Amino acid sequence: MSDQGFTAIWPDGRPLIGMVHLLPLPGSPEWAGSMDAVVERAETDAVALVTAGFDGVVVENYGDVPFFRGSVPPETVAGITTAVRAVREATSRPVGVNVLRNDARAAIGIAAATGARFVRINVHTGSMWTDQGLIEGEAADTLRARAALGREIAILADVHVKHASPPAGSRIEVAALDAWHRGRATALIVSGSGTGRETDVSDLERVRSSVPEAPVLVGSGATPATIRKLLTVAHGVIVGSAVMAEGQPGTGVDPARAADFIQAARS
Repeated sequence: MSDQGFTAIWPDGRPLIGMVHLLPLPGSPEWAGSMDAVVERAETDAVALVTAGFDGVVVENYGDVPFFRGSVPPETVAGITTAVRAVREATSRPVGVNVLRNDARAAIGIAAATGARFVRINVHTGSMWTDQGLIEGEAADTLRARAALGREIAILADVHVKHASPPAGSRIEVAALDAWHRGRATALIVSGSGTGRETDVSDLERVRSSVPEAPVLVGSGATPATIRKLLTVAHGVIVGSAVMAEGQPGTGVDPARAADFIQAARS
């Protein structure tokens, strides 16, 4: 599998990607009743990230806890689509979609409808035990859906995704091989145990050694203090908590924190 789709989006191959954590959407337990508020916050966060110097943003329905194990309802798809379209119009950088917990088909559809360039899929191949129960990858369906829609949407696939445990005997380097060669992922993501938790450099090294031709991204825990070390192993990072208010996920992007992160990464 070639990384052509990845370098088509980020020619320099070292992207710093910021998270847009959406407020609760219609139908979720904490939905506050205003899509205008959801969109305004998403636009503000995306603009703050791009202004700071981030190379792309991922929009995800972070506020919709507890998450569905598989397909999300139509109102969630509609809400995310509305927010992604607004972010696309507010920024010039590549935009991605992550439909939590693992609705890859919805993410591909939203990307096709909005012009988003990539999706993040938590369990693309294999299976993981999560707080939603056992989640199994659906790479065959996802890639066929992408082909049917006729869009070159990059797939950033988590390997041993956070907030989950792999089945007994599963090794991260083998899971990476499967996601890359058999799942045809565009890039691989390695994270810590949960949101905002540090990614183990040894896990990055094992994945890089196993699939040296694959772009590998850090999926959690990057901070201004750790970013330079992480970039000696990884091709890029996806960051949320470290650039949000008081370093807490879901609180909205803090422009000063975002700027500090970029300065640390690029110094």
